[in-house]
Amino acid sequence: MIRKITAEETYPVRQEVLRPGRPLKECFFEGDLEEDSIHLGYFDGENLVAVATYVARINALFNAPHQYQLRGMAVLQAYREKKLGQKLLLEGEKHLKKKNPSILLWFNARETAVGFYEKYGYNTKGPAFMIPNVCMHIVMYKNPPEL
Repeated sequence: MIRKITAEETYPVRQEVLRPGRPLKECFFEGDLEEDSIHLGYFDGENLVAVATYVARINALFNAPHQYQLRGMAVLQAYREKKLGQKLLLEGEKHLKKKNPSILLWFNARETAVGFYEKYGYNTKGPAFMIPNVCMHIVMYKNPPEL
């Protein structure tokens, strides 16, 4: 089941998946506490097993006046291959479309996740780059009205 959660609730899942062995404070992302940010969690019973955050954030690579950034998409290892990432992505797109049908959604995807996002209509933009202490990433996006 997917429901809205707080930024703080995302941190343990982010830490386990995206920042293993790193301090929990590194799981706080810019924009987490902004009023228009959307945090979604997928629950297996009472257990939070996957998270995604959508933050109103302009990327100068795009001309669109209305943009959101997907941040901190994470699915616990034991729940991979259950399409939870897909469910969180599509649910986030629905929330954004309700907010404003002309929102461009973009994010910094790990190189290993590019194929996943391409299946849902996302494109890459620009060269790959390193996020220090994490791994190589590349900007991906989807233009409306495909959302």
